[in-house]
Amino acid sequence: MNRPELQAMGERERERQQSYRCRLLCCASTPCLSSGATAVIEALKQFVKEQELDADVLVTATGCMGPCSRGPLVTVQTRDLEDVVYEHVTPELARDIALAHAAPEPRALERNLLAADSPFFAKQKKVVLSNSGLIDPERLECYVARGGYGALANALREMTPVEVCEAITRSGLRGRGGAGYPTGLKWDLVRKAPGTRKFVIANGDEGDPGAYMDRTLMESDPHRVLEGMAIAGYAVGAEQGYIYVRGEYPIAAKRLENAIRMAERRGLLGGRVLDSSFSFRIDIRIGAGAFVCGEETALMASVMGRRGQPSPRPPYPAQSGLWGMPTLINNVETFGNIAPIIDNGAEWYAAIGTDKSKGTKIFALAGTVATTGLIEVPMGISLREIIFDIGGGIPNGRAFKAAQTGGPSGGCIPAEHLDTPVDYDSLRRLGSIMGSGGLVVMDDTSCMPDVAKFFMEFCMDESCGKCVPCRVGTVQLHRLLEHITNGSATPRDMETLEELCVMMQETSLCGLGQSAPNPLLSTLRYFREEYQAHILERTCPAGKCTMDHVPPLEQGAELQRRSRSTTSDSEVS
Repeated sequence: MNRPELQAMGERERERQQSYRCRLLCCASTPCLSSGATAVIEALKQFVKEQELDADVLVTATGCMGPCSRGPLVTVQTRDLEDVVYEHVTPELARDIALAHAAPEPRALERNLLAADSPFFAKQKKVVLSNSGLIDPERLECYVARGGYGALANALREMTPVEVCEAITRSGLRGRGGAGYPTGLKWDLVRKAPGTRKFVIANGDEGDPGAYMDRTLMESDPHRVLEGMAIAGYAVGAEQGYIYVRGEYPIAAKRLENAIRMAERRGLLGGRVLDSSFSFRIDIRIGAGAFVCGEETALMASVMGRRGQPSPRPPYPAQSGLWGMPTLINNVETFGNIAPIIDNGAEWYAAIGTDKSKGTKIFALAGTVATTGLIEVPMGISLREIIFDIGGGIPNGRAFKAAQTGGPSGGCIPAEHLDTPVDYDSLRRLGSIMGSGGLVVMDDTSCMPDVAKFFMEFCMDESCGKCVPCRVGTVQLHRLLEHITNGSATPRDMETLEELCVMMQETSLCGLGQSAPNPLLSTLRYFREEYQAHILERTCPAGKCTMDHVPPLEQGAELQRRSRSTTSDSEVS
């Protein structure tokens, strides 16, 4: 396939879609499928068949539409009305929706209507997710109809590899996997690295509790990831790519496999891409669910069929990665930004966000918030806007207590910092990180020592065991937090807790161990009084922890007195 043929394919698909009076788009991402979307899709298709409306009504299974807690979701597009979205759609309601919108004089139903101008939608800015919920992820033509693979064609015909790297650098794009390393700089390092072969890897192994940004992008718009990888391959001089998909993501793996096969069949991947001299093949590698394989050296070991454990750096992957060859590793969401940057220009992208954090960021909004789901917002938006405007605030009249960003490597941000802009530097100053995009909201019923224990237990279970600080440190930290939450801790345990955190940060081999204490340290920083209440007063302010060995309050006061006395004696000595 050449460029004119690609454009012709897109035009044919647009004409096909415009020939229908009504399009019924039903979300078929994992959250909606788990709440009954399959039955809704079948009901819509059956209705169209029964009413002999095949020439007038098109039923399409799409990717994620966003407000996952309100699924199954159906978006209706007609020639005469604005697009409308229906929530909590049942098979019975689906037939009513189709009947109302397919009528000669279409009308919107009043029940289960989710306003398209609600803050959930209005405050977002879709760049990476601009196709999600609007196209069939299993049809290449749908992606091409919205400009898909046009960026790859432009890069191959009109730009040199150096110019592509420069464009990504000027855009200010930083890696969306958590570290925030400048993407253009990483690409240029791989491009300049000597080597007979080079590789590109898309990291789709997100293991953070409550995070599903990468999964949704791979399910909803797989060709966008493939196109970004192909452009990266051209820019750095690689002819082979790998997508590392978490084992718990079967739908994402299936749709990616289907997308790769379709792209190869049309000459968009494989040999002589778009009739050029550039060749690029992509294979899928399925992970076994190890959180540590999100770390790049452990991921590469897994891709090569070895045990997924991190290795000391240097050398870095850009110098010596897969099989000792220069390797580019970016997060799936990072690759999702590439085509829009090439299509619209680096300056367009750099105008979004803040001075040092450009573009948009996808978040999985979870926890005690009215509307949970997947959102994409410009960098620099405040936590308050995300939680209270987009998310609809805290349900059941409860008070906001903290927001946890960055997963097990991040930290908990209290109410006093709700107006903090969400960007790399601001979150780091608060003791948290951007991470891959998990955002868990907690109300006043959450116990912060218990939250820290939850994340430490996760890190303890997921530690690969290669280095002692992480293997032993996570176990000891979890044990101390267990003592605090069950009422058997002493003031000395608090001191030991903080000492162990510093030791792990300074001596662990990889990012998992180095960042594992972050949730604990941030809760100590902002909610120290809760730890003191558990230890000195043997009470849980949130009422969550059960104290099995609760001494009288006088004993708690005596413990506090002894702690102060011990501290004073040590200072004198």
